[in-house]
Amino acid sequence: MNSIRVSLPRRISASRHSRLKIGQNTIGKELVAVPVVCLSLARRFLVIVGSIMKRLCAFALCIQFAAFAAFSGQNIPAKEREARFVSMFDGQSLKGWTPMMRNGTASKAWSVKDGMIVGNGDYGIGYLAYDQREIADFEMKFRYRFLAGKGNSGVSVRATKDRTGKRDFQSYHADLGHLGIGKNVLGAWDFHTPGRREHACFRGNRLVIDKNDQPTVTPIAGAVKASDIRKGDWNDGHIIVRNNRFQFFLNGKPSSEFIEHLPKEKRLRKGMIQLQLHDPGMIVQFKDLWIKVLK
Repeated sequence: MNSIRVSLPRRISASRHSRLKIGQNTIGKELVAVPVVCLSLARRFLVIVGSIMKRLCAFALCIQFAAFAAFSGQNIPAKEREARFVSMFDGQSLKGWTPMMRNGTASKAWSVKDGMIVGNGDYGIGYLAYDQREIADFEMKFRYRFLAGKGNSGVSVRATKDRTGKRDFQSYHADLGHLGIGKNVLGAWDFHTPGRREHACFRGNRLVIDKNDQPTVTPIAGAVKASDIRKGDWNDGHIIVRNNRFQFFLNGKPSSEFIEHLPKEKRLRKGMIQLQLHDPGMIVQFKDLWIKVLK
């Protein structure tokens, strides 16, 4: 007997049905996951941006601190600090300075007024010494003026007590006398050197002293002239001392210079920086005093 084959509808297997169902669920989950992923990425992006901002803020603070340290001179290695100009005057007191008077009353002869060091010769004559006493090489900038029209002042460098008794101090002296005090005296180098030749090095001159203490004088090209000096007003002084070379500038122009080749034992090798108050009846003012100590 022949068998009868009946074609029944194909049934979907459970496994295939399961896969279809799982696929549908997966698609749904992926559709739901899209905004979740985007949100997650956004959160991660914000975290990264926040981290970057924090680092930038920290970097900015470091820059500000470094700038403050550089300005104040704190937390800077000694060698680097010495390469910078520092203020010699706080603008309010004579802290860091000591009067050394020949006569008179120190507290009246040297005082501070309106951010200036004021020397009044009617109360005594002498010097005002910077308290760092053993300076050899340095660069110094300052401003000065005479109120009474006339006066005799200056800046002594490498100053030491004069053992001969002929002067109060031995020094090399950058002269700040008033215009007309003498032939080219303003802007000159004076030699306060008892026991050796006291050379002349007037404004506009370059002096070279050989090993036998013999001078050679030549003119300085472009040197400051009397017409460059602001009578009764502020003038800018600039002194550079390096080893055996001494340079003096006024109002941005070279004023005088000397180089000495004497044996070292005959030179002034280190000492004080002093402001001078030379005569009665004069008033001299100083401000904006800065120094860069080299040695």
